[in-house]
Amino acid sequence: MTPKATIKPEKKYYVNSLAETLKSAKSAVFVDYSGLGVKAQQELKKTLKNVGSNMFVAKNTLLKLAGESSNLPKEAFEDKFLSGQTAVVISEKDPVIPVQILGKFIKDNNIMAFKSGVVEGSFQDSESLTKISKLPGKQELQANVIGAIAAPMYALVGSLNTPAQKLLYILSEAQKNHNLGGDN
Repeated sequence: MTPKATIKPEKKYYVNSLAETLKSAKSAVFVDYSGLGVKAQQELKKTLKNVGSNMFVAKNTLLKLAGESSNLPKEAFEDKFLSGQTAVVISEKDPVIPVQILGKFIKDNNIMAFKSGVVEGSFQDSESLTKISKLPGKQELQANVIGAIAAPMYALVGSLNTPAQKLLYILSEAQKNHNLGGDN
């Protein structure tokens, strides 16, 4: 049995605050940020902030303690994930967009790596986070659903209009023929 870490009084407030932040988040993703330069880190933080997310660095031991009191899946806070340099990305709005931003950043820059996370209350390992990062965005998915729903209606309207258009064409031709025959 591993001895439980003790919290210094000055860190207790930080751990409690971190636990509350984790509880209220729609997603909390832990990434290895080693190799990330200051300029790249600032750009990434700015991009994440624009979508309502926040990135910060936390000590692994404090993250584990906050995880214990946050009632989130314990797997995300295991030693195999929370070791080395860890940055936390929290989103209180859309749970997927920050994961997509991180995935694109990791792919484009070949630095950083997903460790683990919790997305809408479910544990996600690095492989799952990578898959989530490749999903289409919420608006794109909504557009696809609306298109799938609307397509049969457009086909029905087209089918219903076709006989009326044919009838209108026949009547128009008959009137032309009648007018041509009546002029003689």
